[in-house]
Amino acid sequence: MHVTRRSLAKISLSAAALSGGAMTFLSRALADDENVLSRDAILRDPDIPATGNPDGDVTVVEYLDYQCPYCRKVHPILEQAAREDGRTRLVYKNWPVFGEDSVYSAQMALAAREQGKYVQAHAALIGLNTKVTATVTDKALADAGIDVERAKAERVKNIQAIGAVLKRNHAQAEALGLQGTPGFIIGKFRVPGVLSLENFKLAIADARKALAQDAKDGKK
Repeated sequence: MHVTRRSLAKISLSAAALSGGAMTFLSRALADDENVLSRDAILRDPDIPATGNPDGDVTVVEYLDYQCPYCRKVHPILEQAAREDGRTRLVYKNWPVFGEDSVYSAQMALAAREQGKYVQAHAALIGLNTKVTATVTDKALADAGIDVERAKAERVKNIQAIGAVLKRNHAQAEALGLQGTPGFIIGKFRVPGVLSLENFKLAIADARKALAQDAKDGKK
């Protein structure tokens, strides 16, 4: 789905209205879901390193699949928007919806955290321009300077923890009403589909204004 500036305005308005209702829903869900759907779990999952400006005031969360052509297309646009803004945190959450090869690539990216190279693994995999298989994943990671054999061992060793991260991502994406990849949370707004550079900047600016208003009103 490609989102235009006109439709973005409508999404922002509906998202602002949704955020109030969503917060009520999320608070009810906490007891059953161990905070998986809390604001902090969505924006600041400690198991997923942030990129862009890790200390930025606006967080953009992307739910993605390395097999998704739209995720690949939008990646450099989002990165440029964050770079030019300078105050945007980026959090890439794997939501593998295209089968076993997508699951494997997501698991390997998360396994690379133990080498301090999750961001490099993500960049290597999202930058592919071919069908993602286990072989393609391993080669892309190796070319990015990641010790693939170590990552494979960490994947096996930490498979339950890695699976828990992917399960959280899946639960969040479904609860947020995302219909597929890519899907974004920009500040307090839910934005489905691909944005242009201009509209990413617009959405980030709107999110920053909304957060500032919340702070002024004493809201968290």
